Amino acid sequence: MDSKVLREFVDGKWDDEIIPELVEYIRIPAKSPHFDPDWEKHGYIDQAIEQAEAWCRRQPVKGMSVEVVKLEGRTPLLLVEIEGQKPGTVVLYGHLDKQPEFTGWEEDLGPWKPVIRDGKLYGRGGADDGYAVYGSLTAIAALQQQGIPHARCVVLIETCEESGSYDLPPYIDHLKDRIGSPDMVVCLDAECGNYEQLWTTTSLRGNLVGTLRVDVLTEGVHSGSASGIVPSSFRVLREVMARIEDPATGEIKVPEMNVDIPRDRLEQAQQAADVLGDSIRHKYPLAAEDMTTVSEDPLELLLNNSWRPTLSVTGVDGIPAFSDAGNVLRPYTALKLSFRLPPTCDARKAGEAVKKIVETDPPYGAKVTFSLDSPQGGWNAPEFADWLTDAMQKASEKYFGKDAVCMGMGGSIPFMGLLAEKFPESQFLVTGVLGPKSNAHGPNEFLHIEKGKKLTACVAEVLARHAEVRSAE
Repeated sequence: MDSKVLREFVDGKWDDEIIPELVEYIRIPAKSPHFDPDWEKHGYIDQAIEQAEAWCRRQPVKGMSVEVVKLEGRTPLLLVEIEGQKPGTVVLYGHLDKQPEFTGWEEDLGPWKPVIRDGKLYGRGGADDGYAVYGSLTAIAALQQQGIPHARCVVLIETCEESGSYDLPPYIDHLKDRIGSPDMVVCLDAECGNYEQLWTTTSLRGNLVGTLRVDVLTEGVHSGSASGIVPSSFRVLREVMARIEDPATGEIKVPEMNVDIPRDRLEQAQQAADVLGDSIRHKYPLAAEDMTTVSEDPLELLLNNSWRPTLSVTGVDGIPAFSDAGNVLRPYTALKLSFRLPPTCDARKAGEAVKKIVETDPPYGAKVTFSLDSPQGGWNAPEFADWLTDAMQKASEKYFGKDAVCMGMGGSIPFMGLLAEKFPESQFLVTGVLGPKSNAHGPNEFLHIEKGKKLTACVAEVLARHAEVRSAE
């Protein structure tokens, strides 16, 4: 393979086609069903997948078939099948649904307003991960342009990922004969520690979402009348929260949520910490100049973000806005809790443990309830085959000029756990372009264009190496 020719092909494809396609894609408010229950009526998800389908059909990829599959009552799925010249099957995964708008965008930016600035394409969904279908097919096309053989490839692009991929299992079952038994899965929906190397995700945390509610009255009462007699629901809530999280350190006290960290993941985290150093602490928009992070040790921060449970309060109910806040002792306070769980933690058992801890013997006998919404397990990658480790390293050296690095990711990709369960013998290349300050799900989200180009070239290299290995078996 001529890497210079491959890089020129990939760069040209990105400049001439992929970036213009992503510009139009960003304009589409294709919010995931969880955030747009009327998604089918609005038609934005259909618009996004039809755009990607049309582009795929225009590509000069030999042996390719393209289809949008629609199951009744489900979000659509884009299926692209490419015949292989070598044994094996590779699944390449991405999604086209998006997170909602969020607030705090810079004045000249917006979620549905594509802006290219300083080599970055701003707007919702470009990096998370609208580029995946375009990058996947371009990597395959780059091999075919040079006559480099590859295995059979199946590109799966769903539109329910940001809602937890609840529509994906029915599609996997429906298409099981067409998907076959992949021996490698490529996912382009992950993070990267920087934009200067190939980063591979080796684990994903699970997610446990639920609502914690404390009721002390059946209706609000004048605070001058009730305070000092009836306990505040907020104070009771704080006391209950302290049972599950240390308010000073953030340590989760629920034993079912804590696991032993595997030795190889500790070693990989140390390597990543050595590469990233203090940049781990400085990549977030902290509110004050002298504000500190949970720890100053890069290794501890990486482990906190990948193998230790954490809790975020993502929503609140029962507390009025300032403009409506009268002198009333409120009847209840409710919090939406989002736990990030270690990759090997049993999410359902963890949820049951939280419920028992907060509801047992409540302060003052108040009415305390924890309603579990969506327990979701994490994922720990199988050990890399020697050929994949070698392929990732050589690809990173060739296109980035630096070593490949592995790390755990703090978020969740439900598809990985599903595929790992169904295809336990598969190798996994989980990577992406979500690097420092790219801010997926938040304001000013961007796609680092140069990173996207180099990552596409790396995927092509790994696909070529996979075909060589399978041919020699």
